[in-house]
Amino acid sequence: MRHLRTLLAAVLLSVLAMSAQAEKFAIAAASDLRFALNDIIALYRAQHPEHEFEVIYGSSGKMTTQILNGAPYDLFFSADIAFPERLKTAGLAATDPAVYAIGRIVIWSNTIDAAGLTLHDLASDRVRRIAIAQPAHAPYGLRAQEAMQAAGVWDKVQDKLVFGENIAQTAQMVESGAADVGIIALSLAKFPALARHGHHLIDDALHDPLTQGYIVTKRGGDKPAVMNFARFMETEAAHAVMERYGFVLPR
Repeated sequence: MRHLRTLLAAVLLSVLAMSAQAEKFAIAAASDLRFALNDIIALYRAQHPEHEFEVIYGSSGKMTTQILNGAPYDLFFSADIAFPERLKTAGLAATDPAVYAIGRIVIWSNTIDAAGLTLHDLASDRVRRIAIAQPAHAPYGLRAQEAMQAAGVWDKVQDKLVFGENIAQTAQMVESGAADVGIIALSLAKFPALARHGHHLIDDALHDPLTQGYIVTKRGGDKPAVMNFARFMETEAAHAVMERYGFVLPR
């Protein structure tokens, strides 16, 4: 009898260990989400303290390449839905790509009153360095390039441009003084530490939409906690956070 109880206890511990392991997951997220998603995660952890997960922030293009090469991400929030669509085509998505927000870009500086700047002012002599995210793999950088091209200043500012690996690093370059101004995500400019300085909202007619989308990857498709977090992003509580950081929500 004692032998049976010992065996049952061992089986129960094994099941619990397997269950705990199943609740662990990894999220890859575009850097424009850094502050908004951190706030959402705090709300989620309060409701689901049993779920263990980590978030890695970076450029959407580079994270897509990492997932294509086998990176162990279970959930991917991209700044451009084209990247989740690419993963779906490659057979690496457990869900269809879904829009979670529309992003906006702004001119921001902590040394110049950016609220009074326009894209045309970027070509003036008082602006020596302009930081944007690398257009080759960062959607916010590509939209910055498109906006400057539409405004007719792209060719005029080539020798002023410095590039961040992602949009969060781009904002840091301006904060540190490596650039006078930057074209960054509105969601970052809304963070209290950055919001102390003004920003100029760039007309979204000047660039393609920043349609941001997510997928549950093939790796995360059989993890209930992953699906639970994805559904949490559609709650009113999560939407309120996203709107506070300037995201436009799909209706």
